[in-house]
Amino acid sequence: MHDFSYRDGVLHCEGVALTELAARHGTPLYVYSARTIREHYRRLDAALAGLDHRVCYAMKANSNLAVIDLLAREGAGFDIVSGGELFRVLKAGGRADLCTFAGVGKTREEIEFALQEGVYSFNVESEPELAFINEVAGVMGRKAPVALRVNPDVDAQTHKYISTGKSHNKFGIGIDRILGVYEQAAALPNLELRGIQTHIGSQILETDPFVEALGKLAPIVAELKARHGIKFFSIGGGVGIIYHGTLASGSSDWWESGTDPKRIGFDDYAAAIRPLLEGLGLKILLEPGRSLVGNAGVLLTTVLYVKQTPAKSFIITDAGMNDLIRPALYEGHHEIVPLREPSPETPVRNVDVVGPVCESGDFFAQDRPVADLSPGDGVALLSAGAYGFVMASNYNSRRLPSEILVDGSRAEVVRERQTWDDLVAGEKIPGR
Repeated sequence: MHDFSYRDGVLHCEGVALTELAARHGTPLYVYSARTIREHYRRLDAALAGLDHRVCYAMKANSNLAVIDLLAREGAGFDIVSGGELFRVLKAGGRADLCTFAGVGKTREEIEFALQEGVYSFNVESEPELAFINEVAGVMGRKAPVALRVNPDVDAQTHKYISTGKSHNKFGIGIDRILGVYEQAAALPNLELRGIQTHIGSQILETDPFVEALGKLAPIVAELKARHGIKFFSIGGGVGIIYHGTLASGSSDWWESGTDPKRIGFDDYAAAIRPLLEGLGLKILLEPGRSLVGNAGVLLTTVLYVKQTPAKSFIITDAGMNDLIRPALYEGHHEIVPLREPSPETPVRNVDVVGPVCESGDFFAQDRPVADLSPGDGVALLSAGAYGFVMASNYNSRRLPSEILVDGSRAEVVRERQTWDDLVAGEKIPGR
């Protein structure tokens, strides 16, 4: 489900024409639908009704303050992976005591900050990290709430860069060692064993990997509750979204009923995992990111040139891999559609859609059929609400784009486009 559709021949986000936003604010430009984000959160929350649970949004997917504020108002907690993300939560009015702090490389400064603010739990990834958090907490005269991240050695059947639950991944503690590591943790005086956590990967399109992981972990979780009195089981996130045929799927009810057979809906997901969790008597934490915001955003760009070579045709746009790196980084797919609806007679050609960055890897699509485009035409890259702006950079000294949040007929700038001066802010030439 999303709120992007053609109306009177123009692509809209909710009640706002994207052509108007592009004309007013320029491109590249990220646009997010508030209604879509709210609806996704509410549908996931409702699918788990009756199960003691908390949805902790994985804000690495999209950490704009407006998005955090929107979800905090819905009652979400937050899954954070840095001190900076905790700072953003607090800046947006969120609560530290609803935050779980993940990540394999937490620094002393970050641990101290999180303890001072009263973070709900640290998701600990290794024995050395466990010892270090105990040390920092002791110096501060505090007890640090922790949950060990267990790696269940389950293949999530997703891209290798976003798979996290196999034994060769850097995340978590092996399932064969987890009970012993909990015994070690119980002996450390400055820790409170509050829960256990797992996460097997991202963009998972079937229920089987989730069921396999939880089936392996449920007896261990029950044992840890009996031994150490843990209070919660965090099962991570990972539910995939539509990337192919996104515009055509906007009005479908696939989130509810799983009408697309290649993907799971929230109801399917909840029905599959609920039997494995209900008897544990623990609060269940979920850490979705992409599934809440991915289809809620688009990246708008403008065609600069159409270049024809003997080998192929190139559509060159003013957005590049520095604005949206997913295609270059792990061959991520984004539907590419014109802002003005093409007629049935519009020719379709196989083209490469590329950006201006000086890298051969700067592309959004290769040899893909796209409706005929001309210089000056506006284009939208769909499903760009997750891992879009948050992974953007100033490579080639390109300015970061603006971000817009649409709510009904209202569109607000929630991040200003960088200026040229912003590019060199904080830099110095020695002696000057």
